Amino acid sequence: MGNGRQGRQAAVFWVVLFLGTAAANVLAKAMMAARDGLPSQWMAATIDEFSSALVSLLLLAVLIRAASRWPLHADTWRQRLAPYLLGAVAWWLLHVSAMVLLRKAVHAVLGSHYTFGDWPAQWFYEFFKDIQTYALLVSAVHALAWFGRRRQGEATLLAAPDEGPPVEPVDRPDHFLVRKLGKEFLVATADVEYAQAAGNYVNLRVRGHDYPLRITMAVLEARLDPVLFLRSHRSWLVNRDQLRSIEPLDGGEALLHMADGAKVPCSRRQLPLLRQALGG
Repeated sequence: MGNGRQGRQAAVFWVVLFLGTAAANVLAKAMMAARDGLPSQWMAATIDEFSSALVSLLLLAVLIRAASRWPLHADTWRQRLAPYLLGAVAWWLLHVSAMVLLRKAVHAVLGSHYTFGDWPAQWFYEFFKDIQTYALLVSAVHALAWFGRRRQGEATLLAAPDEGPPVEPVDRPDHFLVRKLGKEFLVATADVEYAQAAGNYVNLRVRGHDYPLRITMAVLEARLDPVLFLRSHRSWLVNRDQLRSIEPLDGGEALLHMADGAKVPCSRRQLPLLRQALGG
């Protein structure tokens, strides 16, 4: 929910990048034809470039979800290298197959005929192009995710110091340590408005910003004060002080309206427990 705006911005970025590159390639081919005194094949070039771009955008959406679910970190890249390599082969096969089908369909509508090329020469030509594209996109997706986390900040649970007693009980800390743009600062646990599970992380919402914390929701719930933080859903925890109203839905579920305007889901199973906790 907190990442909706960033997600839309990222989607616009990728769409503009791919479609803009396709348009630039069409223009470049037209300019080369004019330079060499050849007839312009702008329609065929447009179909070729934009079919490839559209299929790549669809595959990119899958790649981004996979990279979010199975990111390449210093401690995981060796175990996940083989699946990513298999993903390169899958990208090639799906991209070429879907691209050719799309081109044939468009040409058929226009009353023309499309021939992709001889096997295996044309397929392996596309293979080398697609492997390069896939490698660049994997690198770009992870780089953008890293930059986004660095700009956004990452939270960690306070751990016991190497020497001396802890400043506060580490089993139920009053603060989280947040790193953002090379700086570290403390965020009060009571300032966390709600938390949402996201793959291997839990996003802590604090004053309009999400801070990813590498932990499971179950472990986080055990570390937080159960009087202050209530489970509304298997993927959500809410700060009762930030809860403003409960909107019942059909089927026994509900939406929790938070102080910042967010709407957090409450499952049918958790709703009576939540009401009981609030009443208590």
